[in-house]
Amino acid sequence: MQYIMETLDNLVHQTAFFNLSVGNYIMIVVACVFLYLAIAKGFEPLLLVPIAFGMLLVNIYPDIMSHIGENGEAGGLLYYFYLLDEWAILPSLIFMGVGAMTDFGPLIANPKSFLLGAAAQFGIFAAYFGAIALGFNDKAAAAISIIGGADGPTSIFLAGKLGQTALLGPIAVAAYSYMSLVPIIQPPIMKLLTTEKERKIKMEQLRPVSKLEKILFPIVITIVVCMILPTTAPLVGMLMLGNLFRESGVVRQLTDTASNALMYIVVILLGTSVGATTSAEAFLNWDTLKIVALGLIAFAFGTAAGVLFGKLMCIATRGKVNPLIGSAGVSAVPMAARVSQKVGAEADPTNFLLMHAMGPNVAGVIGTAVAAGTFMAIFGIV
Repeated sequence: MQYIMETLDNLVHQTAFFNLSVGNYIMIVVACVFLYLAIAKGFEPLLLVPIAFGMLLVNIYPDIMSHIGENGEAGGLLYYFYLLDEWAILPSLIFMGVGAMTDFGPLIANPKSFLLGAAAQFGIFAAYFGAIALGFNDKAAAAISIIGGADGPTSIFLAGKLGQTALLGPIAVAAYSYMSLVPIIQPPIMKLLTTEKERKIKMEQLRPVSKLEKILFPIVITIVVCMILPTTAPLVGMLMLGNLFRESGVVRQLTDTASNALMYIVVILLGTSVGATTSAEAFLNWDTLKIVALGLIAFAFGTAAGVLFGKLMCIATRGKVNPLIGSAGVSAVPMAARVSQKVGAEADPTNFLLMHAMGPNVAGVIGTAVAAGTFMAIFGIV
């Protein structure tokens, strides 16, 4: 009988109930809230479901993220997924998938969209100086600042390259959270900074873009950007490779794989590993709260800067540019462009801004990668 009681006692004390802290229970609740937002509210479920589930797993069973031991002991399952983030493999593959899925035609047809994409990067540099002011070192501030571009893969990429792995979890979760909340965060800012008359502006139809232009664009951008900032090659190079698959017309199987099967596999690995970095010990601290606040401020600044530059272009073109498309200069493709379309349609249901907004949206993806490459160049990272 004593043996049975001891066995049962051991089994009971091996359950998670006896091994978790209050912080773990808080993070489990947060994970469930994220799952609710993803499933019930439809907020970027492809991102939030794996992130939230990774968060749930690591706070129930922390050893799932245990490192490889000094004597060769195996690491936890999700730790091996996480290494692919740390080595910048998964963020780069995500960019290839985005390139394969996205039509760059609107950007080619209206190169002025590059200016709107560049303007929206203002939030990145605002967050950088804000992070410095809050006591973060320069590399940590640079990693945090990329949240302002609403670009999760680039945030992970830069945090890994700058050696800020301790902050990678909060940075990535903040970046992906704000990406999923684009439809909630952006519209109030857009409406505040524009008049109803401006929101009703109808833009001229974009010119047709030839097949040759679409093929040359990724090649030229890769050469120009990567020659100036070689450190951007993993992101910009993969983005343009994916787009070249799409536009060349001769590798349909590669296009389908990059934009579907491979993309979804990478999202599963990246999402669960990012979620698994949010253990209570790593996440529940003042630095995390600062990062979340800085990310929101940066994203708001980036959106506002894009809209304000759109207003400037509207004045310069005598009312031919709808300022709403400037908000799409952040990197959340294609959600930010859809938000521009939605807000414009609320003012005038016959207004169609989606394709015009895709130009700044694509430019924003390139701009965020360039901003990351610039930080890497400043700190001498290769």
